Amino acid sequence: MAEDIQTQAIEFERNRQQLLGISTQKQQLQIQSSALNNALEELEKTKEKKVFKIVGNILIQSEVAATKKELKEKKETMDLRIKTLQKQEDSLVNKLNKLKSEIESAQIPAKEKPSEK
Repeated sequence: MAEDIQTQAIEFERNRQQLLGISTQKQQLQIQSSALNNALEELEKTKEKKVFKIVGNILIQSEVAATKKELKEKKETMDLRIKTLQKQEDSLVNKLNKLKSEIESAQIPAKEKPSEK
């Protein structure tokens, strides 16, 4: 019985660490998505036909339409990745809640036994 609780506790901690990693990753992608959204808004406002974009360590000139298309594709990909991470996050939260209740219910009878004597 104690081994089961220990195994569940280890699994709980492993899932908690995984949840933390996924949450951090999702947050970083949300920040990047917001930055892409701001860039797209600025491109919508510009009257210029060409803009500069960063490629590696250099700036290159690019057509506004091509840059918009590229940024929209990046944003769609990023938003899809965020949705996937959200699903993983939800699944892990459910798993953690289940493990927590299993661990707690396994510990309650163990605590009650000494007082019965």
